[in-house]
Amino acid sequence: MHRPNQFLLFLAGPALFASAAAAAEQAPFVEIAGQAGLDFVHFNGMTGKEYFAEMMGAGVALIDYDGDGDLDVYLVQGQLLGEDDSIDDALIPIGGEPPYSDRLFRNDLEIVGGKPVLKFTDVTREAGIAATGYGMGVASGDVNNDGHIDLYVTNFGENNLLLNNGKAGFSDATADRGAADSRWSVSASFLDFDRDGWLDLFIGNYVNYTMLTHETCRLPNGIPDYCSPSAYRPVNDRFLHNQGGGKFANRSSQVGIEKIFGAALGVIAADFNGDGWADVYVANDGAENQLWMNDQKGRFRDESLLAGTAVNMEGKAEASMGVTAEDFDGDGDIDLFMTHLSRETNTLYVNDGQGWFEDRTMSLALGQSSLSATGFGTAWFDYDNDGWLDLFSANGAVTKVEAQITAGEILPLRQANQLWRNRGGDRGFDEVSAAAGPVFALSEVSRGAAFGDIDNDGDADIVVTNNGGAVRLLQNVVGQDSNWLGVRLLTGSGGRDAIGATLTLRAADRTLSRRVHTDGSYASASDPRVLFGLGDFDGKADLEVRWPDGSTERFAGLKSGRYHELVQGGGSK
Repeated sequence: MHRPNQFLLFLAGPALFASAAAAAEQAPFVEIAGQAGLDFVHFNGMTGKEYFAEMMGAGVALIDYDGDGDLDVYLVQGQLLGEDDSIDDALIPIGGEPPYSDRLFRNDLEIVGGKPVLKFTDVTREAGIAATGYGMGVASGDVNNDGHIDLYVTNFGENNLLLNNGKAGFSDATADRGAADSRWSVSASFLDFDRDGWLDLFIGNYVNYTMLTHETCRLPNGIPDYCSPSAYRPVNDRFLHNQGGGKFANRSSQVGIEKIFGAALGVIAADFNGDGWADVYVANDGAENQLWMNDQKGRFRDESLLAGTAVNMEGKAEASMGVTAEDFDGDGDIDLFMTHLSRETNTLYVNDGQGWFEDRTMSLALGQSSLSATGFGTAWFDYDNDGWLDLFSANGAVTKVEAQITAGEILPLRQANQLWRNRGGDRGFDEVSAAAGPVFALSEVSRGAAFGDIDNDGDADIVVTNNGGAVRLLQNVVGQDSNWLGVRLLTGSGGRDAIGATLTLRAADRTLSRRVHTDGSYASASDPRVLFGLGDFDGKADLEVRWPDGSTERFAGLKSGRYHELVQGGGSK
């Protein structure tokens, strides 16, 4: 007879589907980056001058760049900032002397004894990756509809559009495709704004900071520290319209976003009012957030104040970093969650179904547990496959921690990451970090987080980047014990992932809503495939898809325990 451990006591509460994973005594995550060959150390270029940009990066993307059916890992790298006069050897990454490059690791997944074994190979050079800017983040999407995933890398400096040429690798097409932006960009999102079948690009830009505008800020005790964004002028975001074939034109003014300024860190596109058109939410650092609603006529309108998402329940703007959007409560609409500065709490906005939101952070038990941390990468994902979406936050301070300064820390911004389990519906969340695995006891400067089924076993894994530190691969070892159903949706145009599609799955008299996307979190891109946790339900399910162009189709009798590749036009009306 199994005796419930402390972890199981935390998990008490109703489940959408009974979950086999909930009966497991094993912690849900193990950290395997090193043993899997994911050898990467982020270089932030710090020299003791407290340059603002050095503590903000960097992101990560999960992409199937070679089309072999498993997720590869793209990691964004930094460079030296300022003069090389006092750099610490402990911060030098694997890979020799600067300038450094972003890195691409191919997933050489093997099945050994019926179980997946992850092995990564560094293919940066052979794939033609030569991204040597000071990297911040990365967005993924097929911009020319050729069936190959392309990348948009945001930098502290000129951004890069990396076009995937299949077996020929990637090429920098920034100038040729009209995709340049030289301002400090952090997060970006691909979306089909006008439903013309081509992915457009929304770029979130931060502040007007350069080496020439650098300011020195200090802690109350006089120790030099990083400045807040309020020390610099915010800049406006950019909207690049895909003219067809992956050629972009700057249409920021035409769509109505050019005259609005904010220090953007998180960007996510979703249909927030259920009208079938992609909207955009921008998480700004220390300023009101923006909810850009698509008017279906070629323009955005910022409705954040009226919709209740500009500020928190106290009417205060917060230091928003990461953002995620999903139907966490199972009522069929898209809700919002974002990470914030310590002492502010993270914030959860619940959608009423028409694009009007209520701050339910405290009533859903997400306030107190987030007060002590500064969150960045985040997502709603169902780690135990019980049908309810849980929450993860990658944490790391932005102002120096005095105890860590006293202890001699090189980068005294370390914090532990957090995991919350969804109790079900509107019953709130339990923090389960302490029992989620030894990796959650680590104190690091975590920033980016990407989510996806890296070992193809039916549950969501996480890749976390650490500023000035090693990457972490959190392999999910409990979700696969429950039943699940995976879907990859492809449009009829070029066979690209159907970014912006919404899925409604019906099984066991239950309904689950999810969406196809790669954006959100912080400066990172996730798996475009959709996973439905089914718990103990192992029957067949029916799926309704609303495609990005607004059309709908039904796919009946889908078997659990496997991925289904569904192409637009292959279902029934």
